[in-house]
Amino acid sequence: MKKTWKRSGAALMLTAAIAGSAGCETRSDADIPAAPVPEYEISWTMHQNRNVPEDAEMLRYVEEKHNVKLNIWNLQNNRYESLLDLRLAREGPSDLLRIRQPQDLLKYRQQGLLAEIPQATLDRHAPNLMAAIRKYAPVYADYGVIDGRIYGIPAISPTNVYRIPVVYRQDWLDKLGLDSPRTLAEFERVIYAFAHEDPDGNGIKDTYGLSREGMNVVFGAFGQVVFADQLYFGEKDGALVVGALEPEMKEALRYLRKWYADGVIDPEFVTGENKGGYKHLSHSFINGRIGMTSMGNYYHWIGDGDYKAWTVDGRGGSHEIPVESTYNVKELNAKNPDARVSFGRPFSGPGGKRGSKAYDRLMSFTAIGANATEEPGKLEKILHILDDVSANPDPDERTALRNGVIGKHWAWADASKQDIVTLPPYERTPDYLNVIGANLGMSVPYPPTGRREQWASTLGLDRDGIYNALEGSTPSLASSGEALIRLKDKAYLSFITGERPLAEFDEFVLEFLEAGGRDVLAEANALRR
Repeated sequence: MKKTWKRSGAALMLTAAIAGSAGCETRSDADIPAAPVPEYEISWTMHQNRNVPEDAEMLRYVEEKHNVKLNIWNLQNNRYESLLDLRLAREGPSDLLRIRQPQDLLKYRQQGLLAEIPQATLDRHAPNLMAAIRKYAPVYADYGVIDGRIYGIPAISPTNVYRIPVVYRQDWLDKLGLDSPRTLAEFERVIYAFAHEDPDGNGIKDTYGLSREGMNVVFGAFGQVVFADQLYFGEKDGALVVGALEPEMKEALRYLRKWYADGVIDPEFVTGENKGGYKHLSHSFINGRIGMTSMGNYYHWIGDGDYKAWTVDGRGGSHEIPVESTYNVKELNAKNPDARVSFGRPFSGPGGKRGSKAYDRLMSFTAIGANATEEPGKLEKILHILDDVSANPDPDERTALRNGVIGKHWAWADASKQDIVTLPPYERTPDYLNVIGANLGMSVPYPPTGRREQWASTLGLDRDGIYNALEGSTPSLASSGEALIRLKDKAYLSFITGERPLAEFDEFVLEFLEAGGRDVLAEANALRR
């Protein structure tokens, strides 16, 4: 509101000045209507890749609409948890709290940072949001319940039905006369060629087969996922297991250990493929060090012309054009215009298993900070705003709250209202939604209808995904999860590099169980009963 009110005041003052010049009259500031006082000041966290300006246009629109002042906590997405925890320790919880990692809901509840959201209050003040969750993802409706009380509203991804793609340098495959591998044995031949047969043609030994993210496809050939920012659980004989502890992982590690010793794995894999900035970029792939990866989602790997996208012409009319490359492909082609990528199906392992990592449909939780209940009516107001910015039933208003002002920032592509086009100059403004303060709400599982998702379906990405069999958390996982992930990662890195003999795998399993893993498994399986 601040920006709008200032403009209104300026307009009134300008009118008064003109009138004064004409009639030699004067007006005092007391004659100018005062800006309305916000009913509440609400601190707010959200998904963002860049800071939201305090005077952002759509932020002010929402403030005026609901007569509130929103204070956005600008937390860089690729450091969200660490920045959030620092601010929580300093200031306490924000009024609306985005909990990006679902397993952290229990942790924050145990720390007393969250307010209970009564079911009747939630249904009354966020009716559209809850109706969408119950209609399109009913299994998740109660996922924010702890000890019979609601502490989080589940944010469900409509697009995580698509797994992480398996990506190859197609120009390298072509030069070496190789096809996309279908089996682990074929994959081994491909990565050895990538590492030892100079696929970039520069005469220097500076290429490798894969790095850290590609290893999950190797683990997937044995049925599990290991490297992730959460503990991945699988199912075996009707029970939950931690995938990294399963005996078949020793066989996967034998392959990786050999490949590392033979110079096939990028020695920088220990520090990961992303070297800073946007977290879904594989710089190892972009810089031509590796020829295969499984990092980033499908929309991080769109190439020029992969499908037809809507655009707008100089007269404001929309028409279809070949889509332009995004993220990893865009960065790769900026460095090497002749580089080409392709998608492969996850290759099968000795037992016929295959898969790549898939992100849970449960993306995060939206919670209310405990301090919000100190002001009567504030919790209800927050829910009302959240319902509006996330699930407004009017398609024009809902899309405007997500994308900005219709006719200025975006327009419908056609009468079906299935796709939008972003208007100039915003279509070339990175993260323009954050710049204008749009998309303040949470993810709602409306069925995807856009061209991009139709393209993803043609790639088979809705098959062969390995999902975490445990969505949510347990008390032991909340308290021990981060330490267990560090223990697991350290052991796996040591096994792969040869610093630790593979004969000690069972010893590692015991270390994991004694460090809290046994309690985590017991509690996880108790949830299933």
